[in-house]
Amino acid sequence: MAASIGNFGEVYDFAIFGFSVPILAGHFFPGTDRTAALLSTFAVYAVAFFARPLGGVVFGFFADRIGRIKVLSATVWLMAAATALIGLLPTYESLGVAAPVLLVMCRIAQGLAMGGETTGSVSYIIESAPNDRRGQWVGYTWFFSYMPNAFVAVFLLGLQLAAGMAEYAEWVWRVPFLLGGFVGFIGFWLRRNLDDPEEYKQAATKTHVDNPLFTATRTGWKCMLHVVLVMPILCVASYLLLGFMYTFLIREAKLSPSMALLSNAAAILVLSVAITVGGVISDRFGRRKIMSIGTAWLAVVSYPAVYLSASGTLMGAIIGQFLVAIGVGLYGGAAFTAMPELFPTSFRATGHAVSYQLSVAIFGGTTPFIATWLVGSFGSPLAPGVYTALIAAAGLIALRFVPETNGVRLRTSVGLPLRGTTETVVHDFS
Repeated sequence: MAASIGNFGEVYDFAIFGFSVPILAGHFFPGTDRTAALLSTFAVYAVAFFARPLGGVVFGFFADRIGRIKVLSATVWLMAAATALIGLLPTYESLGVAAPVLLVMCRIAQGLAMGGETTGSVSYIIESAPNDRRGQWVGYTWFFSYMPNAFVAVFLLGLQLAAGMAEYAEWVWRVPFLLGGFVGFIGFWLRRNLDDPEEYKQAATKTHVDNPLFTATRTGWKCMLHVVLVMPILCVASYLLLGFMYTFLIREAKLSPSMALLSNAAAILVLSVAITVGGVISDRFGRRKIMSIGTAWLAVVSYPAVYLSASGTLMGAIIGQFLVAIGVGLYGGAAFTAMPELFPTSFRATGHAVSYQLSVAIFGGTTPFIATWLVGSFGSPLAPGVYTALIAAAGLIALRFVPETNGVRLRTSVGLPLRGTTETVVHDFS
């Protein structure tokens, strides 16, 4: 519970930027070409995703060497500080080109923190959960990881209605960023008395790895490749919903900002519930089967979903986004559990961090940018739907090469030989 609520705080900080893209574009990249300003802001949005692999490697390494909780305490402070600083930054009008440079630096810090947070928290949960309920526990955790996106949407809507769009665009947009510092303090307070899981402590004693990064890249490369195969559809579909759709509904569907926020928040709520369901049923039916169902769903509904979202009606936007949310939730509940299960405990955080964060950087952080570019290049608001459907179709093929991990023994995972360790590793899927 403490890990989940701590996640809520970190993701709240990270999510504010995505919902603030239209406002930030005007303050930090002013100009007559609105599309160029949006692309510049989405590029800054993507910068954090390219910082995530570095954060994942650094914090993942230390999570394997010194413990999960120490790293999770450090990441929550880094995220809080970077978010609060964005709320204090002077704009381009008062500082010139230095303003977007500082914005990029803050966004990099957010990416470093998120890189360590995602891997550290999921490793902690997997190693703390009962063997037959790992999917359920991970599903609950990711419920609290996606809910901040809905919370931020509703919170920003309330601020816009209370202050008025003119005042909100002028200075009230800073308030949610400043609150990020306080949210970070709450996350640290909740985690301060947690202890590392017994699975981690026993593995640290019995399966010693001197260099988790070296071991992960040398003996765990197949598992890292499996993560890379799992991630593209999860990244593209989820960040289409989380990072792109709000701006898309305003620019292409011509919905008001309040209606766009409301419909997106509702879709994220559906996603949060669906990801819990996906985790629970993957405990019973297997990770790969549920992932296959989720990606097949997305291959079929992605184009109709974007078509409905672009219809210009609130109901169309809600139904279209709900269709994407259901598929992402089912797929994600199983995928988020399977990926850390692929790695043995001794280098789980490092191996997961490198492969997961690189995939998020390549496929997730670029999704809003690519989707915006596709709309402009093809002159059709439906182009992102085709892109998502094609990625999902490729994902169905990729899943054929990913092993089932439900019930695998965490200490040895799928039977990787751990060179340089003091424990013999064998296949054990009991």
